[in-house]
Amino acid sequence: MSVKQFAYETLLTQYSDRDGAIALLRQYRPYLEMIPSMRRPLESVLVLPLPVARIRRSKTENGTGDRFTPNTAMQLPCDLAILMCDPEWKVKMGPEILVFVHRPNEDFSDLLMRWRQTQVYLDKDYEWLMPHCYEDILCEGTDKLYPLFVLSSDSPSRILKGLAGAHLPYVVQTTSQMSFEDEPIESLTVEDGLEIEEWE
Repeated sequence: MSVKQFAYETLLTQYSDRDGAIALLRQYRPYLEMIPSMRRPLESVLVLPLPVARIRRSKTENGTGDRFTPNTAMQLPCDLAILMCDPEWKVKMGPEILVFVHRPNEDFSDLLMRWRQTQVYLDKDYEWLMPHCYEDILCEGTDKLYPLFVLSSDSPSRILKGLAGAHLPYVVQTTSQMSFEDEPIESLTVEDGLEIEEWE
């Protein structure tokens, strides 16, 4: 596996965990402030890696654009969806943060196109396909979509410049701080977060 691919996989797995997702939001304060309860952050955030949404109604007209039949499940071009949840009532709240991690061999136009495609796909009535532990939570879509782009320190500077020019929020992670030695599963413990967590 190349270093760039490993950096992408490391960031994706790191942010797939709720602790990692909250740590990511801490790097962009306006999104951190969207968490409903900072006293109970782990119960206020739902993370969907490589998310799938069920498109329930098409808005295409005159035969233009993408066509969707009712209840079509689609994997979205984003890497993570971070959803907000009321920790008391276990009800999903409005803001939805869509995270785009810079992928190997992806240039600015490719990265930006993934966000644009996601905007088009979710400009319809939709619901999230939730994992088993969240299946009791109402998962209706919202019109409050917020992108967050994650670059690594070896991403081309033109991508950073392009995102800044497009007024899109981003954070930069230093790849030199990542461990490129993968531990075997046998060496990991429950303390490393491998236990199956039940929603309270």
